[in-house]
Amino acid sequence: MAETKVTEQAKPRKKVTIPYLMEKKARKEPITMLAVYDYPTSIIADRIGLDVLCTSDTGGMVLFGHDSTETVSYEEVLFMTQAMARGSKYGLRMTDMPYMSYHVSEEQAIRNAARFVSEGRAEVMKCEGNKHHAKLIGAIVRAGIPVMGHIGITPMRVAQLGGFSAQGKTAERAKELIEDAYAMVDAGCFSILCEVTTSEVCQYLAEMLPVPVVSLGAGSKADGVHIITSDLFRWYDRHTPRHSKVYMEIFPVIQKVLEDYRDDVLNRRYPGPEHTVFMKEEELKRLRDMVNWHK
Repeated sequence: MAETKVTEQAKPRKKVTIPYLMEKKARKEPITMLAVYDYPTSIIADRIGLDVLCTSDTGGMVLFGHDSTETVSYEEVLFMTQAMARGSKYGLRMTDMPYMSYHVSEEQAIRNAARFVSEGRAEVMKCEGNKHHAKLIGAIVRAGIPVMGHIGITPMRVAQLGGFSAQGKTAERAKELIEDAYAMVDAGCFSILCEVTTSEVCQYLAEMLPVPVVSLGAGSKADGVHIITSDLFRWYDRHTPRHSKVYMEIFPVIQKVLEDYRDDVLNRRYPGPEHTVFMKEEELKRLRDMVNWHK
């Protein structure tokens, strides 16, 4: 009898852990990470085997209409985290700590991170910042909650950075980003996300740091790639970053479906008999007699 070869896809999936991500880095196998804000996307992302599902505060812009991540509340991110967690069984569940949710004190940082774990079922945090935030990030890690450090374009500080422009284009700025990353690793971060840094900065960190380095618009030389779900579909109508690959325009598809629905209702094509429940004839006759309905 011929031996049956078990493909990678056919193997039972195991829960993604931080040691597993470290193993992927060692094997030079790309880590896949996706921003997930809702239950249906979480189910699909988990089903197809993505490694990290991150509830990003960007979801507050996409789903709730905020103009920037700075106005997205802690409660909104917690709400999205809970939805993501309900659909995820295998992917590592990450929450992006929102604006000023860990910046005031170590006590505040630990309390808010702990709520994301206990109430949102997140497993790890992501914290935007630089070397000046390392002490606060370290407090979260020391409390037993793993953190991914986030450098480069950090949307919470975009005004300070001079807008949404790539970071690390000069040697001086590149050195600052490298120092930020090292400070976060020294604080205990299990991974670093480079958002729209130059490819060279991201590559250097991936080669030199002992932890996985993930690229979000920072080139292909990292240990993994992160993307915002809405960018894949151009689901956010106000802006699509240059670094994002649009796989499908979802707005026209949804608009066409809603137009068809509207037209079917206006022309009485929907609901049709196949969508409708009818009484049996004898029951209808009895009802007509009961309520004097003989039109």
